[in-house]
Amino acid sequence: MTETGIPSLSELKRMDRNELEALAETLRGRILDAVSHNGGHLASNLGVVELTIALHRVFDSPWDKIVFDVGHQCYAHKMLTGRDRGMAGLRCYQGLAGFPKCEESQHDAYETGHASTAISAALGLARARDLKKENHRVIAVVGDGALTGGLCYEALNDAGNRKTQLIVILNDNQMSISPNVGAVSNYLTFMRSSRAWMDIKKSLTSALPHVPVIGKPLLRFLQNVKGSLRNFLIRDRYFDTLGFQYLGPLDGHDERYLEKVLRRAGNLKRPVLIHVVTQKGRGYAPAEEAPWAKHGVTPFNPADDQPIRHTAARSFGKAAGNLLTELALSDPRIVAVTAAMTSATGLEAFQKSYPERLFDVGIAEPHAMVLAAGLAKGGMKPFVAIYDTFLQRAYDQVVVDICLQRLPVTVLMDRAALGGEDGPTHHGVFGTSYLRHVPELTLLYPRSIEELEAMVRFAQGHPGPVFIRYPRGESAGMGELPCLGFSPGRWERLMPGNSLSLVAVGPMVREAILVREKLLAQGIKAQVVNASSIKPLDGAMIKELAKSGNPYVILEEQALAGGLGSAVTEYCLMHGLMQPDLLFALPDAFVPQGSHEELLHHCGLDAQSIYQRLVRLWPERHETAG
Repeated sequence: MTETGIPSLSELKRMDRNELEALAETLRGRILDAVSHNGGHLASNLGVVELTIALHRVFDSPWDKIVFDVGHQCYAHKMLTGRDRGMAGLRCYQGLAGFPKCEESQHDAYETGHASTAISAALGLARARDLKKENHRVIAVVGDGALTGGLCYEALNDAGNRKTQLIVILNDNQMSISPNVGAVSNYLTFMRSSRAWMDIKKSLTSALPHVPVIGKPLLRFLQNVKGSLRNFLIRDRYFDTLGFQYLGPLDGHDERYLEKVLRRAGNLKRPVLIHVVTQKGRGYAPAEEAPWAKHGVTPFNPADDQPIRHTAARSFGKAAGNLLTELALSDPRIVAVTAAMTSATGLEAFQKSYPERLFDVGIAEPHAMVLAAGLAKGGMKPFVAIYDTFLQRAYDQVVVDICLQRLPVTVLMDRAALGGEDGPTHHGVFGTSYLRHVPELTLLYPRSIEELEAMVRFAQGHPGPVFIRYPRGESAGMGELPCLGFSPGRWERLMPGNSLSLVAVGPMVREAILVREKLLAQGIKAQVVNASSIKPLDGAMIKELAKSGNPYVILEEQALAGGLGSAVTEYCLMHGLMQPDLLFALPDAFVPQGSHEELLHHCGLDAQSIYQRLVRLWPERHETAG
């Protein structure tokens, strides 16, 4: 037992009921403490404590493989597998990741971070086991929100078709990031209403053997017909038709009974789906009452549930959503589409004003894009609000369904920059690279909320696809530089200079301004250019920079390959112009988690690092200025 009261896995298997109940409370307390200090996923982790305990008492990790879908319910698992001391550094730079991480522990069987992947991954692990003639169990823990994504059904269909031995635990907490929507959610709700059947079954099983003469024969008879009776009562044939043996619904907080069912499932040589009903946010009243608001949280004080760091009142996403709400009043064509992220992408006001014109499709990004294409074909003006990193899941739909048909779909790509403490699965740093080369689209990246609003108004009247990328939060530090107008293919000369040009895009404009201040202190007057139109480029400005005789550099918080720097370099090669002297961009590596400031420094993209590199490259200018 560690000093924090968390047992080893071998100790866990020897604990009695009273000790297990105390352990559950200890784990919840540790989760609350870690998340309140560092932020993270709160409600989902509080809800799976008993389930996680049962999993590790029944199965033998790491021999048995446990795969968590998304991974935002893995905190108890991390603590039970020897990482409890690291919880103080959860989601911090060089600390524990907020999602499963194989390099952290052999108990993390697969790395996740995006929804609906666990069943496919677990199925692959199971088939690898079978090919190697091994005998361990493979378990996928999947939230009901993930079942709004089609990838789950592709995996379920495949697993059932080949009868691969696999355990899928459906953690039914009635929530994803936004409240679950759709027929699947309704189906699970219907099955949840039959939990009384499980209580009746347990009562009869324990009582009938004690009834003289008829008790045991009657129990055998009921066991023979229980499948038909259960199907009649709870209509669970859906998973049966996919080839899975369905077990449930079960009380996800009855740890003892969960163990019994898990042991039974572990002995079955076929695909099994265990339907577990849990309470999201269990043990912390504010999370129980509003689990959607406590899904992903910033640091807060558990005593009064108040945030420690107040977030910006006017974020990019909220500003875009509010403007859409305003424009929709006079433009009935405007509709909004989101993939289970209504609140997170700033569409609450639009949903409240025009509920019939907002379509939350669940965690189904490819469907969201094709739905938007169909809406556009039908004469509507769809705006899709989605995280930059999640749009990666719908790349084919961007190319074939939207851009090939030149449809007037606008995609509002939130968190298009380093994603901070959520780590590499949530860094929106590839969007420029995977969009810039697609024909027919317009690709924009505002430096400020004011410029974003101008871009949204442009997109409203544009006849083709428009993709607007913007970072999380607000445009800090640029309020004194008002937007003087926006048009695609035109860059903005923000600050004059005669010795060096800093061409920056999005949040790097702020760093460019800070670099300029540092250079100015050394007598070097640099020009700052806001390159907010990535496609089309501002050819006239590039020619001017290339022919000026002064060095110019590109600054972007994006992948180097295929980014703005690549675009400018390609343009120069095509037109026989002087190429940029330096490209400041992200390294060819996945960036870890950490604060935005720490990650900029890690990648050499903070103002001080850029300044030092510029001074080293042009020492004669620095010496002359000094």
